[in-house]
Amino acid sequence: MELRDIEIFLTLAEELHFGRTAERLHVSQARVSQAISKQERRLGVALFDRTSRRVALTPVGRRLREDLQQAIDLLHEGLARAEAAGLGAGRTLRLGVFGHAGHELRPLIDALRTRHPGIDVQFNEINGSDPFTALRTGDSDVNVLWLPVAEPDLTVGPTVLTGARVLAVSADHPLAERGTASLEDLADNHVVDLGPNAPEYWVASMVPTRTPSGRRIPRGPIARTFHEILSLVASGQCVHPLGEIAARYNNPPGIVFLPVHDAPTLQWALTWRTTDDSPTIRALARTAAELGPISL
Repeated sequence: MELRDIEIFLTLAEELHFGRTAERLHVSQARVSQAISKQERRLGVALFDRTSRRVALTPVGRRLREDLQQAIDLLHEGLARAEAAGLGAGRTLRLGVFGHAGHELRPLIDALRTRHPGIDVQFNEINGSDPFTALRTGDSDVNVLWLPVAEPDLTVGPTVLTGARVLAVSADHPLAERGTASLEDLADNHVVDLGPNAPEYWVASMVPTRTPSGRRIPRGPIARTFHEILSLVASGQCVHPLGEIAARYNNPPGIVFLPVHDAPTLQWALTWRTTDDSPTIRALARTAAELGPISL
């Protein structure tokens, strides 16, 4: 049996339905039928009892499923050991994050290092004004970015962080006395312009161009880094929406962070260059998927 035929047999043995097996394996139903018929002819015995209403394993089919499943499990274990050996000492994963997000990712990094002691994680700081260039140039292996990310050359992996949003305003701003903000308030103020290197759809998911009622939100002045944003906010030139993690780790004089009560929850996901599907990145993605997103 070829590996593909084994996969078809085991999937059909689980699904007991030719159509669902074909859909699950992304092949035609005829391909499934041909693979099973070929093996039954080669073995000289029926593996499935098939009627117009049901599909069931024969006794020989049940025994073959048990034997082949053991062989497949051993194969996967061998591949996993080989991959683990490839993740030996000296493998550095460069992880791009915003500000202090690396601290919030500690449970993920600890779990990764426990499972793969040879991996070392190096944090690189990224800015909202240019979220993708470091990935495309190879200066960063994986970036943790707010969603959505819809770039044809980038793969979006598991969500690793979720959290609310805040609005950064100057301490003497009228909103500071209120203690809270809404997306509608943005139309009465300027927000930072992050420049041309970040796609509009991506920026707008954090800094919308219009309020829920349709009012335009004015943009400007331009800022490239987080600290430039804070400087502009502190001087009263603008307000700016941020993830709540900004308020957790920053307490700059002259700035107040207000919860934005009507903004949707932010989701941050692992993102990497599609052509760079390395064992180290796969190990990080698997660990993140098993751990689940961390709530801020």
